[in-house]
Amino acid sequence: MKQAALFIIAILLGCSRPVKESNESINHFQGISLLGDSLYTPVYEKARKAKLDSNLNKALRHWQCDPSEMTAIWYGRRTAYLGDYRKAIEIYTQTLRQFPGSYKLYRHRGHRYITLRQFDRAVEDLEKAARLMPGDTLEIEPDGIPNAQNIPLSSTEFNVWYHLGLAHYLRNDLEQAEKAYLKCMEVSVNDDLLCATADWLYMTLRRLGKDEEAATLLDTLPHTMNIIENDAYFKRLGMYKGDLPADSLLSVGLGNPDPGLAIATQGYGVGNWHHYNGDTAKAKMILQMVLDGRHWAAFGFIAAEADMARWE
Repeated sequence: MKQAALFIIAILLGCSRPVKESNESINHFQGISLLGDSLYTPVYEKARKAKLDSNLNKALRHWQCDPSEMTAIWYGRRTAYLGDYRKAIEIYTQTLRQFPGSYKLYRHRGHRYITLRQFDRAVEDLEKAARLMPGDTLEIEPDGIPNAQNIPLSSTEFNVWYHLGLAHYLRNDLEQAEKAYLKCMEVSVNDDLLCATADWLYMTLRRLGKDEEAATLLDTLPHTMNIIENDAYFKRLGMYKGDLPADSLLSVGLGNPDPGLAIATQGYGVGNWHHYNGDTAKAKMILQMVLDGRHWAAFGFIAAEADMARWE
């Protein structure tokens, strides 16, 4: 009823200006971590918060003017970028009632179920997306947060398989994770995507005890790669190959745009590498360093949380 009322107001206003919701209506509590901690929306630096708010306001206005599949997706994405993942899921759920065959909505809702540690629901959504999406084409997915070169790199098909593999990995269903990542390798059509998929597939194979297959995977990768945005995964692959000392990944340069996120991603890779190489004590120490950070929505953070929860 509330959204219908907003839509009517937007029509009366001619969609000439946004209809703002009261901040009091936003529930900043998001969920419970795998270790029992409460998760809340992050606090952003003022300038970044203003930009994110502006982008959300535009997305809300577009959705109010044209409540379509794509405007709802962008409304949900912009909402999630502000850390309100529960509301993003609500947006996707409501829109799926109107577009029940939308593999794109299932893809995005599945991603945010992962963020909120609801892995079974994520798998259900992403498997639906995999069944519904076309299998003979790659559809480039626009970036909500563009990379340095403003070049969208991933496709919807890649994101479905990538997030499905991750959801299986996080719930420790490694055989299914391997299958999903192998499918993802088929649609990893540039070095950034190949790098990210190979990284998670390598870790999955090592955890399955398939060390020879993991080594073969590394041997098949190009010696040089043109990396635009997945530098952390590229460094993790370099560590697996022995080209980079493991501890070097724990030192993040001042020029990194988000050192906390880099530590969450690279730190998980380092901790996990020590784990399956037999040094569980050091693995726990490094994963705890990741968990002491603030990027609880990062995949490395969630994976560190899942490992620590199983060990405890």
